[in-house]
Amino acid sequence: MTPEKVSPSSETANNRSVTAQSIPAIELIGVSKVFGTEPNAVHALSPIDLKIEAGTFVSVVGPSGCGKSTMLRLMAGLDQPTTGELRRNGEVLNGPSSEVGIVFQDHVLFPWASVLDNVLLPADVLGLPKKPARERALWLLQLTGLEEFADKRPHMLSGGMKQRAAFCRALLADPRLLLLDEPFGALDALTREELSLELSRLWQDLGRTALLITHDIDEAILLGDRVIVLSSRPGRIRLDMPIDLPRPRDVNTEKHPRFVEITQTARRLLFSRENG
Repeated sequence: MTPEKVSPSSETANNRSVTAQSIPAIELIGVSKVFGTEPNAVHALSPIDLKIEAGTFVSVVGPSGCGKSTMLRLMAGLDQPTTGELRRNGEVLNGPSSEVGIVFQDHVLFPWASVLDNVLLPADVLGLPKKPARERALWLLQLTGLEEFADKRPHMLSGGMKQRAAFCRALLADPRLLLLDEPFGALDALTREELSLELSRLWQDLGRTALLITHDIDEAILLGDRVIVLSSRPGRIRLDMPIDLPRPRDVNTEKHPRFVEITQTARRLLFSRENG
């Protein structure tokens, strides 16, 4: 089945036509993923074709087990596709890269290290010069309101603060692509909303490409330039919709008629019989 596409407004379409001429930040060409072998194989993703333009924020939603996180791992180079090809900035993607930052649902901060040392971990792994890395780490902590906690241990931070530190760590190497695998899933509703808006601000300030995996339709639409809806397993693209809402966005954006319209379209597909 051909994925449903919704046309953006004329202004959005004109803006995107310029971006579309550049090399995509990420491109999936006939990418599928199967775990195991027949007859017990698990078909996680159907062949998918997808282009993500540089500097955009793309949200991916879908039912549990539809292959969202599998898609993210493939884009990160942490796993290999069963069929097809992935390209990052026009080059064939063969493995992990310092150009990619990843934030998972679990912050994975080392409890024995300070917040600053946790943020600096990629510098050690990637062999980055220590002084510039430290300066950038402190700048990121200041940007996210954590400068006062640089010398504290993670157990002294709230859940939201720990996730802010995880964002700082992912951004330390100044990656061109930020992959977010349900980064707010373990947080309470109020903290989740606060961090969603903070992420939107960070993304606009830093101007990087971002892909968000989430179960939350409102969150996907609030943050994204596009929302992609996957079918149940094996995941395939059922909807690829531009989010032509003005930025910056805030809690009042959810009252916008266009926001409500997009939300209803996404929900219709997510809760249709096929995804039941």
